[in-house]
Amino acid sequence: MDEQTKLFLEEKARTIRRHIIRMLAEAGSGHPGGSLSAADIITALYFRVLRLDPQNPGWPDRDRFVLSKGHAAPALYAALAERGFFPVEDLWGLRKINSHLQGHPDMRKTPGVEASTGSLGQGLAMANGMALAGKLDKRDYRVYALIGDGEMEEGEIWEAAMAAAHYRLDNLTVFLDYNGLQIDGPTSQVMSSEPVEDKWRAFRWNVLNIDGHDFEQILAAIELAKGHRGQPTIIIARTIKGKGVSFMENAVGWHGNAPTREQAERALAELGGQS
Repeated sequence: MDEQTKLFLEEKARTIRRHIIRMLAEAGSGHPGGSLSAADIITALYFRVLRLDPQNPGWPDRDRFVLSKGHAAPALYAALAERGFFPVEDLWGLRKINSHLQGHPDMRKTPGVEASTGSLGQGLAMANGMALAGKLDKRDYRVYALIGDGEMEEGEIWEAAMAAAHYRLDNLTVFLDYNGLQIDGPTSQVMSSEPVEDKWRAFRWNVLNIDGHDFEQILAAIELAKGHRGQPTIIIARTIKGKGVSFMENAVGWHGNAPTREQAERALAELGGQS
């Protein structure tokens, strides 16, 4: 990756993080921790990888992205707005009456949203269906999904993992946002998923490991996944819950609590501006 591209992605990710903080402060509710941990992955996808057309969200040959951990919707909404699917000003209506931006993604109301998610575990199964449809229709689009580490406790994740391997969905790439925390505490204490790499390999997936905040590693892993044949790929992305805001980082209390106005000002100052 050249330096100009790296700087562009880093600044875009900061912008998305600023949007997340401002959206949640305006709404007075929402999920900052997992939105911030996923911001770099979502930035890389929407500004470097996904083949899409904001003026034609239903383009049949577009790549698909499914946010299975739907509570991280603020990160997705911020990326969609920055990518041109709808005005940035719409972001400040998050979770408000008459806004098309609900607390979890709704494909019927928000341009660019591919799947209505929020009930954890379901998004990966939906991504499977999209990938299988692409195979059957002989289209060359790719499908990407983002799941959470707490979400891996859901049985449907493993049913979907088994199905994706069975149907050899090599057009499917899944990111695991492995930040180590869920609403009730550390995942290692609530319900450990270790050894996570061995589990996915046992389900016959191609497994890659990266730093989920390093754009070079994110993009390199995506390229490796594109070239892999006969298996779906999972990219285990080690991340930091609340990444980018010092008082939110690795703090379980910020899973589902919105910042106050004062806290938002502190966070925005750390992130370099108001929006």
